Amino acid sequence: MRPRKVPLRKCVACQQMMPKKELIRIVRTPDGAILIDLTGKKAGRGAYLCGKVSCFKLAKKSKALDRALKQPVGAEIYDQLEQDFIAVEDTFIAGKDRVDEDDDEA
Repeated sequence: MRPRKVPLRKCVACQQMMPKKELIRIVRTPDGAILIDLTGKKAGRGAYLCGKVSCFKLAKKSKALDRALKQPVGAEIYDQLEQDFIAVEDTFIAGKDRVDEDDDEA
């Protein structure tokens, strides 16, 4: 049996290719709201970031999210995303560790 193909995505800040499950998706919904999508299934245009706060800060500084989402992202949205990003970072890392353990068992 052939091994499954793992979808890869690029972090908009550090430009590193990683498996999709190891990245956090920022989504611009069809109504224009910008939020963090941990499920990776919300409708809209997505941009991916590593699970590191340093990558988020680099994306903010270089306005990488503005380019990736094809919409200007205001400072207040960046501030809100930064708070959300810090809040979900621990949850995301715990979920990633759980996925890695499941892969080891298989």
